[in-house]
Amino acid sequence: MAIQTINPATNEIIKTFEAHTAEQVEQKLKAANKAFKQWKNTSFEERARLMNRCAEILEQDAEKYGRTITLEMGKPVKDSIAEVQKCAKVCRYYAENAADFLKDEEVESGASRSLIAYEPLGVVLAVMPWNFPFWQVFRFLAPALMAGNVGVLKHASNVPQCALAIEEIIHRAGFPKAVFHTLLVESKAVDAIIENPLVKAVTLTGSEGAGSKVAEKAGSEIKKTVLELGGSDPFIILNDADLEQASTVAVKSRMVNTGQSCIAAKRFLVLEGIAGAFLEKMKEKMQALKTGDPLTEDCDYGPMARKDLAEELEQQVQESIEKGAKLVLEGGREGKDSAYFKPMIIRDPKPGSPAYEDELFGPVAIVFVVKDEAEAIRIANDHKYGLAGTVFTSDKERGLRIARQVETGAMFVNAMVASSPEMPFGGIKKSGYGRELSYIGIREFTNQKSIWVG
Repeated sequence: MAIQTINPATNEIIKTFEAHTAEQVEQKLKAANKAFKQWKNTSFEERARLMNRCAEILEQDAEKYGRTITLEMGKPVKDSIAEVQKCAKVCRYYAENAADFLKDEEVESGASRSLIAYEPLGVVLAVMPWNFPFWQVFRFLAPALMAGNVGVLKHASNVPQCALAIEEIIHRAGFPKAVFHTLLVESKAVDAIIENPLVKAVTLTGSEGAGSKVAEKAGSEIKKTVLELGGSDPFIILNDADLEQASTVAVKSRMVNTGQSCIAAKRFLVLEGIAGAFLEKMKEKMQALKTGDPLTEDCDYGPMARKDLAEELEQQVQESIEKGAKLVLEGGREGKDSAYFKPMIIRDPKPGSPAYEDELFGPVAIVFVVKDEAEAIRIANDHKYGLAGTVFTSDKERGLRIARQVETGAMFVNAMVASSPEMPFGGIKKSGYGRELSYIGIREFTNQKSIWVG
């Protein structure tokens, strides 16, 4: 079976790779497990030295790796370079903080001494998506390796060059080669990898469907999982908000990565008194965005990652309009053979339609005009997903109060939702469970061992 890199901007097949066989996968898992027995005993100082070297490579070769990202999944190259640079930050963050995050935690008890120790689990399988093909991996990989675990990566099948580049970076940095492997396999091979007794845990970022399947298989094997799944993030604009700032952030949030981000704002809940003014500003700013060759510096948004994804989004929009949503800004696909999709705005979709119930993973903004704050919160929570959200208001205390009422893993007041090394990242409801990043994320794949000394 072959795994192909197809440039979504041109539909050109760039490179073809042969998938790893089951025997090759088994060999890599055995090598990883053997490496773990040594790696878990290395000092935090040694791990940090290698992780900082990894950061240096990412910074030095950001343009090279950014170009690889753009060629494989269509992200504007300036954004791809920024993604690589962000990976360097997470490497440095855990190099600096892992020892403190995982030091023994003394507990007062009836013992002469009692403590919680954080010990690595072993081989962790990461199943990762194409939309942030470097960042999604490194936000798992940096804390996992610093905790003393080893990793194997099953990346999305349309970004094999990114997957192999990450393996190359780890090896160039001087890590023992077997502490991280890329597995070039189809999705159907994941079950067998999870079943392998050498694999101790699984982390997945991806769709709700993929997460459900991985969780089911891992559950049957009694293996720890962390899932970061879909999102249909609400963006609440209150009547006292700065509309210029709110509309600027709203468009940026909806259009990040051509709208293909789990934490992109997707549902905009705006109070009726300011809805007309907000929509005009949003429409104007979306129309001003430039598209074209994503390898050029003046491209604001590129193609969607695959042609079939553009087709699916087009169908979701059409069905939503047929079921009562109003079209505010025309856009959509540029042609039946194209992955390019011009931004769209639709308004007030009806319950039961895709725009109300599902995640529209592309450059389509869904606007709800609401009568008051209470209705905004109700609609924000009336969804199966609960990843993140935003509220814009001139009253920060009001914003904080609303942030506490919206059912998500994260809320941002007067700012665009983003992931950063310092803050835990993850969702609730169908958006998944567990957390990445922060001190919480590095402890997810550790044995939190209680030690009691009588």
